[in-house]
Amino acid sequence: MADVADRAGVSRALVSIVFRNQPGASQETRERVLRVADEIGYRPDSAARLLARGRSRTLGVMFTVHQTFHSDLIEGIYPEAERLGYDVLLSAAAEGRSEAKAVEALLGHRCEALILLGPDVVPGYLDELRQRAVTVSVGHRVPRARVDFVHSAEAKGVRQAMDYLVELGHRAIVHIDGGRGPGSAERRRSYRAAMRRRGLEPEIRVIPGEHTEQSGIETGQLLLAERDRGLPLPTAVLAGNDRCAMGVWMALARGGVDVPRDISVVGYDDSHLSHLMPIGLTTVRQDAVLMAEYAVRFAVERLENPELEPREAVLDPKLVVRGTSGPPPGAA
Repeated sequence: MADVADRAGVSRALVSIVFRNQPGASQETRERVLRVADEIGYRPDSAARLLARGRSRTLGVMFTVHQTFHSDLIEGIYPEAERLGYDVLLSAAAEGRSEAKAVEALLGHRCEALILLGPDVVPGYLDELRQRAVTVSVGHRVPRARVDFVHSAEAKGVRQAMDYLVELGHRAIVHIDGGRGPGSAERRRSYRAAMRRRGLEPEIRVIPGEHTEQSGIETGQLLLAERDRGLPLPTAVLAGNDRCAMGVWMALARGGVDVPRDISVVGYDDSHLSHLMPIGLTTVRQDAVLMAEYAVRFAVERLENPELEPREAVLDPKLVVRGTSGPPPGAA
């Protein structure tokens, strides 16, 4: 700032007035200061200015690498944060880098609020975090934790998918579990409940898995190995998420199984991945943009009013039928 002042022939205070867009400088002076700043490559340090005021106005977002739905959520977080006058800082959990380490990095950069995408945490940890920064959990509701939550109505989404498959004539429907992934426990319970409600309790089968393509591939290989031993394939698979659905689809295709003629595959999320294959993936859509907007608003509103009671936004999912589902083999 001193360099700009010297070169423009004005005081440092006047340069500050120009960059804060405050009254006190003529139009000619403003233009000269801005031109000089551009010539020497000066940019105001907005982070330092905010910290000088005791605020960072930064929302920290913890996400998991390779989770495509998290990318969709982040894409919705940025515009809403910008609209409300906040910056966004990302920190990833990955192999060798825990969620706790990703969160500590955000706190180390003085983020005022944390938006955690699908965190694998216990209530005590979330309650500890909220003592350090405003905290919002997206996609994973943790009972008894006193933070804000944003998630879809998992049971409703699974019920839509199961009703659709059963009405097509499917009976042998298996579910690939998502392990400790966000929403997995509720999706698993909802699958079992839907099978019982339809009188299909003897057909219930939950295959352990994760929210990864590899988990889907391994499940596909398992089903193919059972087929080779003379056991019938299920007629439909409800995967824990889109990534898992893509994996099982690829493994079955490599084994000569036609999707959807021989078996239907349904995912969950409607991430951008679901649109990329030659035929689109039938899946349950979570509205990533709306979830992101709620998360940002919850964080900002709590920063402005810390006394708010914990809130929960539960958004309706929607079944999206595409090319990986159809009637079971032999159906009319």
